[in-house]
Amino acid sequence: MNMSKYDKMVECNRRVSVEKNNLARITILEMVEEGERVTVPKLMVQTGLSRGFFYKNPTVRKLVDEAVEKQAGMVDPRKGILDMVMDNEIAKLHEQIRLLRGENEQLKEENQRLKKALDKKNMNILKNL
Repeated sequence: MNMSKYDKMVECNRRVSVEKNNLARITILEMVEEGERVTVPKLMVQTGLSRGFFYKNPTVRKLVDEAVEKQAGMVDPRKGILDMVMDNEIAKLHEQIRLLRGENEQLKEENQRLKKALDKKNMNILKNL
């Protein structure tokens, strides 16, 4: 009778272990499919499993290592969005530079006209002396 309880306990623990392994495996595969970077802290949050589980369980550790290795050259998905935002900002700044250069050119021309008008006025004053 005692052996039966022990066997049930072992079976229950084995089932829980298999469920945890499956949860970790499925989560890792989903993260890879979605292009999300696989990290132990993210896995901990998504699965509720402990850090030690991912490092000490050889099967899961192998899956994590393989996923990280596959993603070694992968770029953070936010990088594309950040690049687009930066490109838009650069385009706005280029437009602003273009407008300011035009305004600067107009002000230089106006300054030249005013200098000529002032020179004429000064010449007339000198002639009248």
